[in-house]
Amino acid sequence: MTLGILAALHDEVDGLIAAMRHEDARATCRTIGMRDYYQGTLHGQPVVLVLARVGKVAAAATAVTLIREFGVDEIVFTGLAGGVAPGVEVGDIVVADRTVQHDMDASPLFPRYEVPLLGQTEFPADPALTAALRQAVAGFLREDLASEVPAGVLARFGAPRLHVGMIASGDQFVSSSAAVAALRRDLPALQAVEMEGAALAQICHEYGVPYALMRTVSDRADDTAHVDFPAFLREVASHYSSAVLRRFLAARR
Repeated sequence: MTLGILAALHDEVDGLIAAMRHEDARATCRTIGMRDYYQGTLHGQPVVLVLARVGKVAAAATAVTLIREFGVDEIVFTGLAGGVAPGVEVGDIVVADRTVQHDMDASPLFPRYEVPLLGQTEFPADPALTAALRQAVAGFLREDLASEVPAGVLARFGAPRLHVGMIASGDQFVSSSAAVAALRRDLPALQAVEMEGAALAQICHEYGVPYALMRTVSDRADDTAHVDFPAFLREVASHYSSAVLRRFLAARR
């Protein structure tokens, strides 16, 4: 079983690539469609790592390449998101149980949020893969957090909690209370918003490939919480991704 691992930003994947190169001297890199795909072993498991870049088109194109060119059996996406639901705060981790494209609107020909010709609005995450990812997050928060992130950093950004639920994707940065209010009204189960996951989910649905999605909350999408984004990405989110995926992969041995 080969796992595809995607992220949207360099800091989210660079540490994983470095770990692979350290562990596996035979790891290779192929450049396809302006993306570098790193294939090898990470924490004892065969994986393909890639920087997908930002947006739904980027995520979909990368997912197709992982499936068709590398034959991955499962895909995990890790990255950042904006918190939407009450109680989903900066620093928290959200694991998706399903995804939706919040900017998909082909009405009146099709219901809002429904992907035309698929007859589907939500794309469920794979239950087994998601359960394993949840366990990895819970173990990280319980046992690894203090050693992975300095106390001063946690004091600045807050101690994280785990949430499970809907994540929505769209090619827009949601940053107003009005936009969040509309999303909460239409999608009451929504936990967080980002720009890639639901596109990945659609591709996985069409190809029959299981997927799971983990996001670290870097801001409140209603703009009520402000954070130093580069510092958060560098000092917090990148460590979360690496540590959680280390646990996730170790459990698969």
